Amino acid sequence: MIKTYPHVETERRDSVLVIRLDNAAARNALSREMRFSLREITRELQDDRAVRAVYLTGKGKSFCAGGDLQMLAKASEPWAVHRRFRHAATLFPDLMTLDKPVVCGVRGHAMGAGLGLALAADLVIAGDSAQFASGWFRLGVVPDGLAMFTLPRLVGLAKARNFLYTDASWSAEEAVELGVALKRVPDDDVDEEGIALAQQLARGPAEVMGLAKQLLLKSFETSVAEIMEQEGLMQALAMSSAEFREGLSALIDKRTADHQAAAAAEASVDGMPASIKKDQL
Repeated sequence: MIKTYPHVETERRDSVLVIRLDNAAARNALSREMRFSLREITRELQDDRAVRAVYLTGKGKSFCAGGDLQMLAKASEPWAVHRRFRHAATLFPDLMTLDKPVVCGVRGHAMGAGLGLALAADLVIAGDSAQFASGWFRLGVVPDGLAMFTLPRLVGLAKARNFLYTDASWSAEEAVELGVALKRVPDDDVDEEGIALAQQLARGPAEVMGLAKQLLLKSFETSVAEIMEQEGLMQALAMSSAEFREGLSALIDKRTADHQAAAAAEASVDGMPASIKKDQL
């Protein structure tokens, strides 16, 4: 079932939610409508345990061309910018820390804030036409979309500086070499590969992966002692989950684990809704 939002559409594929940016005429520029739609979808995902992984992509020839230039021309006064980034602060961090795996499929440009959006995902599939572009200094603005957080962590400080200060772009091949993207595929195969990867992750211990994500995001700003402490706390949670019990049992019995079924059974027992209402999808 496809649900439409302003400049975004979603589709359920079993336990995967597919999110498509849908403003191809503007190369999927991050419009106000798109930001509000993505925030609403992200909030719905936080309450939907039946969705165990997410696939994010763009319709048309570009993933996301960054900020909406027409909007920037009309709304660059301090208060307008402040309000916009106050809103962005309710989207980008929540998407990056979503407690389930997120896969991003990129065709064409992922530029500026669009690059930030792609890098908020856990894994990226790059089509042959993909261009991961900076462009912030060309416009005369500070890099945003949490790129100042993600880029140095992904490629190192020196490569991040080189990329940003030269207004560079990385091809799909370069993105794979740098570890920004997991793999390069033909454009026509991006969605198939991305959805298949998201479904693979959904069949695994997706909720435990969500716990691990929180530690990964803290790993560059936390002491050894704090990481050790957090590992213990997170592991205590992980080992109390149905996903762990199923994984352990499957290894002992030498069979394939069904983490998804185990998590669904646990959700029905603990009284938590396994999914939001169908008419909300």
